[in-house]
Amino acid sequence: MGDGYTVARITRNGERFEILVKPEPALDFTMGRPVPLSKILVAETVFSDANKGTRAAEDKLMTAFKTLNTIEIAETILRKGTLQLTSDQRRKLVEEKRKQIIAFITRQAVDPKTNLPHPPIRIEQAFEEVRFSIDPFKSTEEQAKEIIKLLRPVLPLKMEQIQVEIWISTEYAAKVYGTVKGYGTIKREEWRSDGSWKSTVEMPAGVYGPFLDKIGNLTKGSAEVKII
Repeated sequence: MGDGYTVARITRNGERFEILVKPEPALDFTMGRPVPLSKILVAETVFSDANKGTRAAEDKLMTAFKTLNTIEIAETILRKGTLQLTSDQRRKLVEEKRKQIIAFITRQAVDPKTNLPHPPIRIEQAFEEVRFSIDPFKSTEEQAKEIIKLLRPVLPLKMEQIQVEIWISTEYAAKVYGTVKGYGTIKREEWRSDGSWKSTVEMPAGVYGPFLDKIGNLTKGSAEVKII
């Protein structure tokens, strides 16, 4: 493919259908951003082989898409098919996914000897010692769990959830409620008659330290937090 365009394709009923698209707006569209098809398509043509310039037969288009409307077909291909990434796009997406995976491991896993999270730089260094091909479109959590298995021989890791009991005074209860929810799952909660809030929250062990710091800052040290 040339520098100014790439291919999006889908296979239906054993037949391949392709469209020529502009790389960046096409990627934005597949990532869920609102981009008009007019800014994506290089040509309003559906091909059976874009490299050869072979147009898809109308009867096969009707069988596969129930329409001959090129815009509707193109939207289906972009939403449900596969976009051929440029090398630069793939590199950027893989690097972004790599950062997300490292952040996930830092948040979810701890050193079994200390029950504290490893620093991100240590995880990143261990990451270099194992061979794992990152899929930019596969979920962060799914890939992180696979990588943790590979990392354990070079970096002790365990996934652990802890139960944390929290009491917040009336002055700060409403303010920190959303923050607490962002760190874990509220298992039990009680709004007391004085307006204070008591709860039990399940969270990854790796976020307990940052959680303490955050809640301490938001409540000026007045919150009561303990592992139960």
